[in-house]
This record gives sequence, C-alpha cells and structure tokens, in this order.
Amino acid sequence: MRAERVDAVLARLGVERPGVDLPGLRRVYGAWCRSVPFDNTRKLIHLSEGRTGPLPGSTAEDFFDAWLEYGTGGTCWAGNGALYELLAALGFEVERGIATMLLRPDAPSPNHGTVIATIAGQRWIADASILSGEPLAIPATGAPASSGPLPRFEWLGDSPAVKWRMLRAPHGFHCRIDRIGVDEEEWDALHQRTTRWSPFNYQLTARLVRGVTTVGVEAGRRYVLDDDFDAEPVEGAERAWFLVDQLGIKRAVASRVPPDRPVPPGPDDGS
Repeated sequence: MRAERVDAVLARLGVERPGVDLPGLRRVYGAWCRSVPFDNTRKLIHLSEGRTGPLPGSTAEDFFDAWLEYGTGGTCWAGNGALYELLAALGFEVERGIATMLLRPDAPSPNHGTVIATIAGQRWIADASILSGEPLAIPATGAPASSGPLPRFEWLGDSPAVKWRMLRAPHGFHCRIDRIGVDEEEWDALHQRTTRWSPFNYQLTARLVRGVTTVGVEAGRRYVLDDDFDAEPVEGAERAWFLVDQLGIKRAVASRVPPDRPVPPGPDDGS
C-alpha cells in the first residue's frame, strides 16, 4: 500500500499511526470494527449487473478506494485481505489464514479467510468479518482457552477457533482456523472461486460494531446484537435507509443493491 493511502485510511479510522505493539494493534483493529462494515453490497451489485473481471475488493487498493468514497466494506476475502495489507504496511507481523465457518458440521472447507498478527511471539486473531472489537489471543498449544461472552477463542480439538454469533446462529458457532500462512495467489484464487457460489451472492448481509452493540442486516431482517438479538423484517427503501443511516454506506451504492433471492444449494468444495 502507498504511504498516502495508509495515511488516508488511518485518518478515516480516526487513529494516529500506531506503534507496532499490542496497544497499537488494538487501536487499529478496534477502529476497524467500528468503521469498516462487513457487507456484500458491492459483490451483489457486481454479480447482479453481470460484470466481469475480479470481484470487488480483490485488491487492497480497490477495497480502500471504495470504502473511502462510499463507506462500503466487503466479505471475508476482501475485508481480511485489505486488513492484512494495512497491518503489514504499518509494520505488523501478519499472516493470512484460511478457516471454516461451521454453520453446519459438514460445512465445506475452507470457506473463510482471516488475519493473524504476531506480537512478541504471541499470535492474535484480528478478523474483519467477525468484528470482535478486540484481537483474540491464540493460547499456546494445550493451554486452556478463556471463558466469557462471545465472540471468544476456543479450541476445537487441536485446532484454534473463534466461537461467535450471527442471526442464523444466535447461540454461537465456531470458525475453525485450518491453516496460518497463505500466499496472495492462493488467497485470491479462494476469493475468485466464490463467483460460482457463495451464500453472499444472493442475499444482503452487513454488520458493524456500534458502541457495545453490533447492528446488521441478514436474511431479510435487521437486528441489534447485545445480550440478545432484537430483529425485525426489513426490505425495499427501508433496507437502503438502514445501510445509509446505520452503516454509513452512501446511497449511491445502497440504492443499487438488488432484492434478496433464495440461496440455492452450494457445491461440495466450499466455493
């Protein structure tokens, strides 16, 4: 990333250039969770309008140009790819990780990309989709996981995982981290294959941290997540209003998001 773009992103996040340490990571990631939505608005528009070429957010430059202009974020490969590039440009030791969102036990793997930062030998999960607000520590192998509210780190067998909640899984489910250390070529291939099928190709999904709550829209419902889910149907102009008023996405994008469609069965390879 060019230095000018890094400075523009930090200014929009409202943070000064951080130290390459845990407080610095916490400041940048916390600001990201409050400012950069997880959303599939640009992907839905790209697919519904029959556009060709790489998916939106395939590069950090494209991702941040759109965020700075329109307030949009991206799905996991786009958002975490951009977060990885930002942290790397700031001097953090970061790696891309591939993971599996286990909304069902037989979920195809991998179906998720994440970011792992290492500070003084300690690994931390900073995920642009889960939006945990704070980086989550990965304990040493065999060390117990911490308890507490979701999202939190847990061991899933011998694999590190994050247990977190979304509207379709209000009591929590695991994101299992399968491999840490993925190069850009493999990452992009995993992203581009979602053109064929992804649950985010059919229905609007978006969320952002607001104070101590998360606000979002999923499966035709808008919600507020705190101790519980408070959800109600949302569609049409009201849905566009929610994207603009609650998530900060410009109307030029929000008004072009197509209506939700039924999600067809996916392929077995997770793409």
